[in-house]
Amino acid sequence: MAETKSRILYILKYLWHNTDAEHYATTGDILTYLKENGISCDRKTIPGDIAKLCDIGIDIEEERSRENRYSLSSHLFTLPEVKLLMDAVESSKFITAKKSSELANKLSQMTSVYQSEELKRNIYISERVKPMNEQIYYLVDNINTAINQGKQISFLYYHYNQYREEVPNNDGKRYHFSPYYLVWNEDHYYVVGFCEKHQRITTFRVDRMKSISILCSDAVPQPKDFNLPDFTRQVFDMYDGTKEKVTLLCKNELMNYIVDKFGDEVETSPTDNSHFKAVVEVSVSQTFFAWVFQFNGDIIITNPSAIVSRYREMLENALK
Repeated sequence: MAETKSRILYILKYLWHNTDAEHYATTGDILTYLKENGISCDRKTIPGDIAKLCDIGIDIEEERSRENRYSLSSHLFTLPEVKLLMDAVESSKFITAKKSSELANKLSQMTSVYQSEELKRNIYISERVKPMNEQIYYLVDNINTAINQGKQISFLYYHYNQYREEVPNNDGKRYHFSPYYLVWNEDHYYVVGFCEKHQRITTFRVDRMKSISILCSDAVPQPKDFNLPDFTRQVFDMYDGTKEKVTLLCKNELMNYIVDKFGDEVETSPTDNSHFKAVVEVSVSQTFFAWVFQFNGDIIITNPSAIVSRYREMLENALK
């Protein structure tokens, strides 16, 4: 019985790596592979083993002929899905170059050898800044463990000075923190939770954290009315303060940017053949002004006048 189970597993392994919807393996191919791995069996045994794999839900196609052919027609991921995941891994600024290569190689093993080669030929990765800190993965793992166990963590946090040297925050003292969520935003990982020092829910960038320890103390309970989507919009977008309605005059070709930033329900209306008006609700801050500035005059703040004055003042200060 043990030999039968081993044989069936070897057959599945062979089909996984060497067949797909376009590539089949003959009974002879399977027998040769089994023999190479010290397993001998009769040709008539193979159909029965294939049937057992099909009985447990493995999607194997059989093509009957003088010599039957078999293929694992559907893997765990489709080829486009694996390609999408590999592109995300390779292009992420959060994942180091070494780890990107390792993960891409593992993902390629989720397909047949033929599809794996196709993936490698088709991948193009733009030149992006990649981190050097391999410890990030262990930091994420520790934070995730603490979240699952409902425990606090302590850690050191740092920033860079003008000499690009690491300088510890909080006078070098450890932060005590109750982690609730890990959030990925614009190629950076953040942990969201309650900070003892600040006495409120806040975020820390994971790649700026060091020496994370999981504490015995239970995490401060998350407020029942805490809403993660609302919180992330406040922190990462332009909604981190009192909201105000602002009118923007935009060139027609920028409608996609307005919808992407403010959602499908944003209030817009045409003004002339080249422009439209958008009324948006934002926290008027440097973040908002910087977002407007990047469009080089193609988006103009027109109302309220106090906000227009603040924006003009910021531009004048930048030229001093």
